[in-house]
Amino acid sequence: MREVYENIKLMRKQSGMTLKDLSEKTGLSVGFLSQIERGNSNLAISSLKKIADAFNVNVSEFFQDKINYTYVTRKDEQQVFQVKGLRTQYASLGGNFDKRVLAPYILIMEPNQKKKDAFKFAGEEFYYVLKGAMKFTIENREYSIYEGDSIHFPSYLEHYGENLLDEETHLLGVITPVVF
Repeated sequence: MREVYENIKLMRKQSGMTLKDLSEKTGLSVGFLSQIERGNSNLAISSLKKIADAFNVNVSEFFQDKINYTYVTRKDEQQVFQVKGLRTQYASLGGNFDKRVLAPYILIMEPNQKKKDAFKFAGEEFYYVLKGAMKFTIENREYSIYEGDSIHFPSYLEHYGENLLDEETHLLGVITPVVF
């Protein structure tokens, strides 16, 4: 439970709240909240729920280890993976922390990678061509982009991308929300 108490204090400080501010939002006394943050009091789930509501988070946020957050991704630490059913390789560039909304990647498209299936989901996508060329089809309209070009569109539109070259194409991509 020590981590729960520490995370409550950390969230309060990061939110710029005083104990009095948190007390007013939760209906819990300043003294009780102070004891909780010091780990000197037991915390009922109903009180924890009031505190979570004050921070607009789920109760589970208090149980997550904030110490293991990462903000820097070194080249040799990039996790390369493939999504089942896709031929594209992804190298994750993003940090690891709560409430991430951006998912930055390097995408490596195989030579002559043609359309497989169209996608659509809530969010946005941004791609910048580092090497090669791509053809994106968005709502049946084609957009060709080349090295140094970028494309940015809402993901709720039916779309797919193709590498029409005989060599790999490398893209910097940023997707919201974090889908994988």
